[in-house]
Amino acid sequence: MERNPNPLKRPGRVRYSFARLRSAVRPPVKVHRISEDVRETLDVPARMRDGVNLRINVYKPKGEGRYPVIVSEHPYGKDALPKKRWIGWKLNFQYRIMNQPTAIQISDRTGWEAPDPEFWVQNGFVVINADARGSGNSEGIGALFSDQEARDIHDLIEWAAVQPWSNGRVGMLGVSYLAISQYKAASLNPPSLKAICPWEGLTDAYKDLMMPGGIREIGFSRIWLAMTKRVVRMDRDLANERLEHPLRDSWWKEFTPALDKIQVPMLACASFSDANLHSVGSLRAFESAGSNEKYAYMHREGKWAAFYSDEGKSTQLEFFNHYLRTGTAPKPAKVTLKVNESRTKVTSKLSEEEWPISRTNWQTLHLEPLGILSRAETAASEATFQLKRGALSFDFDFDADSDVIGEMNLQLWAKFDVATEANLFVAVEKWHQDEYVPFEGSYGYGRDRVARGFQTVSLRALNHDLSSPHKPIHDFDHAMPFKSGKPVELAIPLTPSATRFHKGETLRLIICGRYPEPKNPIFGHFPARYLPSKTGTCTLMFGDQHDSRLEIPVVPSRS
Repeated sequence: MERNPNPLKRPGRVRYSFARLRSAVRPPVKVHRISEDVRETLDVPARMRDGVNLRINVYKPKGEGRYPVIVSEHPYGKDALPKKRWIGWKLNFQYRIMNQPTAIQISDRTGWEAPDPEFWVQNGFVVINADARGSGNSEGIGALFSDQEARDIHDLIEWAAVQPWSNGRVGMLGVSYLAISQYKAASLNPPSLKAICPWEGLTDAYKDLMMPGGIREIGFSRIWLAMTKRVVRMDRDLANERLEHPLRDSWWKEFTPALDKIQVPMLACASFSDANLHSVGSLRAFESAGSNEKYAYMHREGKWAAFYSDEGKSTQLEFFNHYLRTGTAPKPAKVTLKVNESRTKVTSKLSEEEWPISRTNWQTLHLEPLGILSRAETAASEATFQLKRGALSFDFDFDADSDVIGEMNLQLWAKFDVATEANLFVAVEKWHQDEYVPFEGSYGYGRDRVARGFQTVSLRALNHDLSSPHKPIHDFDHAMPFKSGKPVELAIPLTPSATRFHKGETLRLIICGRYPEPKNPIFGHFPARYLPSKTGTCTLMFGDQHDSRLEIPVVPSRS
């Protein structure tokens, strides 16, 4: 068997390019004017404990009464709404550059990544969309990810609870930053906050976005930081300050919420499709939150397509009906997850009692020099690739239908001919015979791989107190220098996934020194980019005392 000379090359990019261009010209977003049944009050002042006024838009039913309240707070501008033009609706530009696999339907009062007021009002809720401190029409100086922001949300929740249209029970809902802002606020446990639904929200800015595996993200994060700097009056320059903190020090930790202090019921959406941004952090929120009533909803769809879908909204509604009304509505399943066999095809939908799934059968696949993953241990050998442009791949063919559900991890022995630093990127693909099987990914990327991993070699030290046998956890708080030509052992966790492999289909592991996705904005993974390795070689070691292996979680069906 000959080794694949170019493991990073995959078919299908021309066909994908045309589909992406069509979506950029005509995004699959349908907007309609909000129903006349919704009462709208704009720029209502809500006074914070220090005297600063946040400005909010309030949407409520026409009839008199007291209703449960849904709150969203964010820095993007509550009034940045779809606008009617003579040729159609003007949308947020993100819809043009981040393709969604299915159509989205929203009212014209739906803020960016915020709940659609029409849906919630028609189901008997009041909706609050708030400008964060320092953004939009709110007063003050903003501080993203901060304790100040959490105190503001705490005060906003308590303000909403005593309004004449409120039943005193408040929940929070929203996507991305509108999910992230929920964690710190919830950890303060405001008395009137009765439930939160963070729909895709990272929980550790260093690990989940800015420096995954210790590797600096230089694409989306730069764009996002530049954009927020333009729309928010901030107390600090995050874009420049982060460059001064390559290690996960106290500067990064001050942004990190105390998840164990969250006692309020929580429904966390933790998709497998947002691995470059929110997937890992969303699962961390579910696993680490202190609440005794927490639930997870997992899927591999487009982020906004899932949030605004009928299923997504009904899942959110069921949760809030239970906790913000009388409690007569049923509780959601503890863990709901979808298993995909491709980008668009869902094989099964599971209801589980825990995550990780307790009946998981961990299988060890050993790396062999000719590009094979084998259940049997192999003899001692080596294989080398160029860090800057090369890659190695290893294939495993399934002998039975198998559901790989959870977080794979790679135990790797390697040596480098560089004396300073190297970055390793890991990806897992699915192949059906000679056909590459794509999946939905972050930023609307439709040619994503099953899972990925990142690792800066000098930041390989593990936190042995937090790590478990199948889940390595790194602190990234100190460097471990390595010598040229001397073997080092690496434990690289991969992002979560839930994938059906049919009998005869192939799992392909790829290891390289640069981000494996193309940079081309049409067929590549725009805007994701990561700092690559410099010139040099990496030699992978196999067998004997240097057993490199991939562990995969195979979950059998219930008997």
